[in-house]
Amino acid sequence: MAKSLFRSGMIVSFMTFLSRILGLVRDAVTAHLLGAGAAADIFLLANKVPNFLRRLFAEGAFAQAFVPVLTEVKEKHGDDQVRIFVANAAGTLGTILLSVTILGVIASPVIAALFGAGWFVSSDSSNSTDRYALLSLMLKFTFPYLFFISLVALSGSVLNVYNRFAVAAFTPVLLNISIIGCALFFHDRFEFGALSLALGVFIGGVVQILFQIPFLYRAKMLTRPKWAWQDENVKKVRKLMLPALFGVSVSQINLLLDSIIATFLIKGSIAWLYYSDRLIEFPLGLFGIGIATVILPALSKLHVKQDGNDFQNTLDWGVRFVIWLGLPAFMGLIVLSPLIITVLFGHGAFINSEIDHVTQVSFGVAAYAVGLLSFMLIKVLAPGFYARHDTKTPVKIGIAALILNMIFNLILASFLGYIGLALATSLSATCNAFLLYYFLSKQGVYKFSRFSVEFTLKCIVSSLTMAFVTHWCEQQLIWQSVELSQQIVYLLSLLLIAIITYFSLLYIFGIRVNTIKNVSFAKKSL
Repeated sequence: MAKSLFRSGMIVSFMTFLSRILGLVRDAVTAHLLGAGAAADIFLLANKVPNFLRRLFAEGAFAQAFVPVLTEVKEKHGDDQVRIFVANAAGTLGTILLSVTILGVIASPVIAALFGAGWFVSSDSSNSTDRYALLSLMLKFTFPYLFFISLVALSGSVLNVYNRFAVAAFTPVLLNISIIGCALFFHDRFEFGALSLALGVFIGGVVQILFQIPFLYRAKMLTRPKWAWQDENVKKVRKLMLPALFGVSVSQINLLLDSIIATFLIKGSIAWLYYSDRLIEFPLGLFGIGIATVILPALSKLHVKQDGNDFQNTLDWGVRFVIWLGLPAFMGLIVLSPLIITVLFGHGAFINSEIDHVTQVSFGVAAYAVGLLSFMLIKVLAPGFYARHDTKTPVKIGIAALILNMIFNLILASFLGYIGLALATSLSATCNAFLLYYFLSKQGVYKFSRFSVEFTLKCIVSSLTMAFVTHWCEQQLIWQSVELSQQIVYLLSLLLIAIITYFSLLYIFGIRVNTIKNVSFAKKSL
């Protein structure tokens, strides 16, 4: 079990790494073409609305509700019943989301007015009408992505349950390729260049679902969708999904609220938050989401078998894994964010401005980085509830975290601006992660093992030392005034120094790869 989980986690992480690298290339292209001003704000907001719904309905609540039920059907009734369930779920989900998508396209002017509200009361109101019209038009391109990616999430969940993790993890690469291609080819051909990126989102959604169809066919899970609202297993998914809308996607709701509030702040705030979030999403997607993807089916299977001891150990292993990689990622982002931002975005329209966008984004990265480990822990701890079909507890925690986020927003944004919004998201995520652990512990499901406490202390010391060494080396370089190629060399060199320092210290402390692989270390709990 342990080696299988580790191997699957590393496969997903590697595929996610490819996707995140292309995602950074996509963001670099976006920054080069649109900068961090009004045009970037409009596209990023147009893309955020369907992305929010996608993470809420498709990759968020639906996946957490669908996978445990699918695993139960597979373990108890076999593949024939799985095929029937997949057909019913695909038909029901597809019909609902197609309707939502059509309504979203029709109502795009209303959605634009709602999510761009701050533009109409800002001091720059002379351009508010143009922003509103362009946002409304872009939403017609980006909103259909919700339908396509929801089906992609469903098919990916099916493949994951059958341990074919690489396909679903690779699929986002196609979206990034589509956006990059459309941006480079169509930007100068459209009156509004930002529309080229919105077109890329639409095409990317189509390509992603087409890519997964052959793999579903090989797995003998390509079925004819059927509307089955009253099917017993679909009812189970509905029952689990409704509360999960809050429980697993609170961080996405927080980010969307940040964007809405940011429309009331100075121009560029949405873009600064977006680019900051993108840098945080790299390690989060690489490690946190990678482990969450493989741990949910494993926990669901253990719950069906009523194996509480392995359930505890598997959760403890997941927590150790994200601590192992999340702590150095947090430290590294804070130390190296100015150089990373300069290398990725410091060219084209991004720097052709009176505002120092690099500094603004680096402040946002630091604020989001405070909550990076909490974001990762949420991805691991939440499946501990959903695998047991418990959605009520996470929803209560999610609502509490959402309220806290709004309180923090109102307090911090008033004097820190967009930085306050990012910091509020991090603080609320930390509260969320703590409460998830508290209730898992209270229910007797999971307690942090003594071995994991010792492991964490070693990771903290190694990460702090790594950050100090890397910062000292970075201070010896005058990278601000050299060419991009030299900056890339400096960045790669500093990353190599950080990696060698961190893992050398862990080796000295006695932590080996087998230590990470082994679930059975978690025997003594606090």
